[in-house]
Amino acid sequence: MKNLILTTAALALTAGLAMADTVRMGTEGAYPPYNFLNDAGEVDGFERELGDELCKRAELTCEWVTNEWDSIIPNLVSGNYDTIMAGMSITAEREEVIDFTQNYTQPDPSGYLALSADVDLAGGVIAAQTGTIQASHVASTGATLVEFATPEETVAAVRNGEADAVLADRTYLKPIADEDDSLVMLEQQELIGGGIGLGLRESDGELKAKFDAAIASMKADGSLNALIEKWEIGEKF
Repeated sequence: MKNLILTTAALALTAGLAMADTVRMGTEGAYPPYNFLNDAGEVDGFERELGDELCKRAELTCEWVTNEWDSIIPNLVSGNYDTIMAGMSITAEREEVIDFTQNYTQPDPSGYLALSADVDLAGGVIAAQTGTIQASHVASTGATLVEFATPEETVAAVRNGEADAVLADRTYLKPIADEDDSLVMLEQQELIGGGIGLGLRESDGELKAKFDAAIASMKADGSLNALIEKWEIGEKF
């Protein structure tokens, strides 16, 4: 029995070593242009292209996994996947639970989308996605916060009159406004968060170092800026 236990343990260790360079990349798949599912049902977008290149430079194999936003951090911590690459801004509150690489985007201005330009942002009803920096910001103001599980639902709440406006990354909202004449991007913007980074478990320091080095190399050779420009993400480095 002891020999069997030892053999089983050895096999488990060997399997762990064999899979050590296979990284499961967790994303939402519902936040274009950062991440979304294309017509083939595959993860696509800025973060898919960036993540694949980062794994290539770090000599890692990536497997993409989608997860709903409201449980994306708990499921990282519990080991369902190894990273979060889902348009997640670096904040002190999140850093109490998980670790982040250096930012791979500059802080993206958050904007308001509404049905008219005369919305009372201070005293109105503002929609935001649950667990986002935008939801935290609205909660800190005098406005009434209504939260939804997906970004699509926040926009729908404005369209159906459930909310006066939605606060989200301007990069996400502007294409929606451009395609719908009934919606208006307001001039007011909010600068919140420290840019977007790749989230990892606090115990995965070695993996963090590999991704940090890969991000730094893409900043240095200009390839990260090229992707930011291609996907119209925001300010370049």
